Amino acid sequence: MTRINPIDIETASPDIQTQLAAVRALLGGVPNLMLVAARSPATLEALVALFGAVGKGALPARTREAIALAVAQVDGCDYCLSAHTLLGKRAGLSEQDIAAARANTSGDAAVELAHALVEQRGQVSDEQVAAARAAGLADRELLEVVANVALNVLTNFINTLAETPIDFPVVRR
Repeated sequence: MTRINPIDIETASPDIQTQLAAVRALLGGVPNLMLVAARSPATLEALVALFGAVGKGALPARTREAIALAVAQVDGCDYCLSAHTLLGKRAGLSEQDIAAARANTSGDAAVELAHALVEQRGQVSDEQVAAARAAGLADRELLEVVANVALNVLTNFINTLAETPIDFPVVRR
């Protein structure tokens, strides 16, 4: 049962409609996550801004989607697993890539660091950071991994709290 219902776009304020139009332009549609977040204009604004910012970063879409899958798996968010399975495929992830991101067996340093950040609540070791650097991640990418983790923890927590109705092909943890 949904705890916080998505808003009706048609009855939303003009400011919310403008933000949701930006979401539609960015994602090609307006997922229920954003319609739930729109119950709080500040939350919607933060999500739109953070999605836009990380999308302009150095990490490719494939990596961002793999990070989203890893974080959703750890957090147990079926909404985000469903959304990012579809979005990951659109970004070029294979079924094997998706499974590996979820199982933390991808061999991708950014995804492994993201998984460690979530599992260890940000308290990664010097060795884990050194391994990410040795795999080619510069400071810019390290910080963008953190930004992507933060974005995905935020969406996971919103969806878990709200029990957002899944509007993607359903994937369960």
